[in-house]
Amino acid sequence: MRDINGLAKTVREILKDQRYSIDFYQREYRWQRKQVQELIDDLVEQFLESYSVTDQREDVQKYGHYFLGSIILSKREGDLYIVDGQQRLTTLTLLLMFLHRRQADRPDRVKVEDLVYSEKYGKRSFNISVPERAIVMEALFKNDPFDLSDATESVQTIAARYQDIEDLFPEDDIDERALPFFCDWLIDNVHLVEITASTDEDAYTIFETMNDRGLSLTPLDMLKGYLLANIKDAGKRNEAAKVWRERIEELRRLGKDEDSDAVKAWLRARYAQTVRERHKGAENRDFERIGTEFHRWVGDHADELNLKTSDDFFRFVHQEMPFYTKQYQRIRKASENQKAGLEAVYHVASYNFTLQYPLMLAPLLISDDAETIDKKIRLVAMFLDILLARRAVNYLTLTFAAMSYAMFLVMKEIRGLEVGSLAWKLYEMLDEQGCDFDGTTDGTRNGFSAFGLNHWSKRYIKVLLARMTAYVEHQSGMATSMAKYLIEGKSRYEIEHIWADHPSRHTDEFASPADFAEYRNKIGGLLLLPKSFNASYGDLPYDKKLTHYNGQNLLARSLHPHAYDHNPGFLKFIEENELPFHAHNEFKKADLDERCELYRAIADWIWNPRNILMEIAVEDSE
Repeated sequence: MRDINGLAKTVREILKDQRYSIDFYQREYRWQRKQVQELIDDLVEQFLESYSVTDQREDVQKYGHYFLGSIILSKREGDLYIVDGQQRLTTLTLLLMFLHRRQADRPDRVKVEDLVYSEKYGKRSFNISVPERAIVMEALFKNDPFDLSDATESVQTIAARYQDIEDLFPEDDIDERALPFFCDWLIDNVHLVEITASTDEDAYTIFETMNDRGLSLTPLDMLKGYLLANIKDAGKRNEAAKVWRERIEELRRLGKDEDSDAVKAWLRARYAQTVRERHKGAENRDFERIGTEFHRWVGDHADELNLKTSDDFFRFVHQEMPFYTKQYQRIRKASENQKAGLEAVYHVASYNFTLQYPLMLAPLLISDDAETIDKKIRLVAMFLDILLARRAVNYLTLTFAAMSYAMFLVMKEIRGLEVGSLAWKLYEMLDEQGCDFDGTTDGTRNGFSAFGLNHWSKRYIKVLLARMTAYVEHQSGMATSMAKYLIEGKSRYEIEHIWADHPSRHTDEFASPADFAEYRNKIGGLLLLPKSFNASYGDLPYDKKLTHYNGQNLLARSLHPHAYDHNPGFLKFIEENELPFHAHNEFKKADLDERCELYRAIADWIWNPRNILMEIAVEDSE
């Protein structure tokens, strides 16, 4: 093996004016939303440990540091090739692009674009140089539209992960004042170890040695060892080991890290008693420690977990662990594919809300029968579905960092409750969450009346429109599902403006293009329609599009008079729910306002807190 250099470098030193290549057989970018969320949560948490609103910019150099791992490079003919670490470097680049765009033209902006690309002879070259990525990277950097229909898997994943960064970045924690501080900290206080080998062979030897030899035990391995070591009877220990192995294998079939995530959800749901306070310098408590070192936490809290005798440890592994991880597995599957009776789980997952798992496990007891388990899961999912819809229309973030404290308090309150008590507790707690469709209790947000399409709300508006569209169709007796409207791919549905982007067509009602644009984006002026529809008809005036709406989903069809002809199921639904549906032969400002009122009325039926109590009313009547 020839020369090997290993140096600790900052993000600035790793990326500034650098150009990395990736061999064609290694070019797939595969990080999912979960990995992006973990990275953002870790970075923000470490930054907030040091940041204070009284700090000056130069104080950032005294902030704590964060180690992001290592990257392995091979030097070949003067070029650097990434052997290991492209997932992290690609995601860091996307985060820097997001920070570049978010800072916009503010005078104190941190210049991060030099870490995203270098420029020579007037030509821009991104730091990770992969030809097929160039178009999407350029589009994301400049905030230009980009057609993903024929894109490679990696390009689609890159675009999706950038959208995730926009969704997940906690703007409440990293507000406008904190933003340049965070940018400074990220590029100068976050470090990676760069290991450079002079040949590919040496680089891959290093990679294999780091990944295949002397592997550290995972927290899950160490927890298993601790629990089994305290079961004294050899026969019971072997039986517990078999149960543990079978459950872990099942969980791993769900995906990467699902085994650990299931154990974290179980321990948080069942046993966490404390959570870190939301102020600078606060220490990690039960909730956070379970997320990072659950193996140590269990050992430190054995008495609180009633792990005192050999039989206690056997019960913990043989009975409790299988029960809660099986329910986690059921919830995870229901979150990806709508399951009869647990549709609300899928609805919540559509917001990419990961805190639902410990919350849904919290009220469950091993003694619960299958019907009771499903009712409890459904009730918690309904609560979350209402809460998330309310937060979305008030532009309140749904990120883990922003909601973990409040959701921990909910989790503790509902732990082990029977069905009736659970329903009433959740119903009451909705009033304690500080918002509804009329706005926030402190008056800072205006709810449905001010809700419209922007870069942040786009993904949530799609979820809400998908839910409303499917609801109207289902209640009218049609076969439909929310999943139909959220599916990705060439046949996907997209948000379509009823008004095409032509202010000149509306000068009789709007004094300026800006006024028109703001009104055009209100939720009442939006529909979900196939991508092909928007491409063919989206630019037409309303009177030309109206005929084509009649062949689309029922919410879009309701604009056309024929939707109300020979449609008894739809008419009955309208009458019974007193919904202000009617045809619109023209679509003026007043018509858009009426559609806003219609959507609000539909939302009040779908996300009505009394639906939670109806679950136990049905139970009592049976």
